Amino acid sequence: MSRKKILVVDDDPVILKSLIIKLNAKGYDTVTASDGSTAVSAVRTQRPDLILLDLTFPPDVAHGGVAWDGFQIMQWLKRMEEAANIPIVVITGGDPAKYEERVKKIGAAAFFHKPIDHDGLFEVISKALGENVAAA
Repeated sequence: MSRKKILVVDDDPVILKSLIIKLNAKGYDTVTASDGSTAVSAVRTQRPDLILLDLTFPPDVAHGGVAWDGFQIMQWLKRMEEAANIPIVVITGGDPAKYEERVKKIGAAAFFHKPIDHDGLFEVISKALGENVAAA
């Protein structure tokens, strides 16, 4: 069975690094993006099986100062044929009361608030990828 590939989209290098280490240790391949345009490009070229997505990003000055946020990225991806069926798990430090219902309405598979409950996150990832999550 081939390893599943997960795209991690976050502008915080510490979050990216810690998620990469944990995902690789669980047997996943990882691809990263730190802004919306890189995320869209990575989906087209890397074809991830799942996306972990933050909601807040600084303006993308490399691409004309576009102010991407996780909601725009999700909506953009949902319109792309190659991304239409990729599960998206939102991970954010933003207020859950303000964001959780909204991201689920857009189509997120799950919502996690930072600091991340890694056990819960890996359960959701396994379920979203259709992996066998039998109790140990």
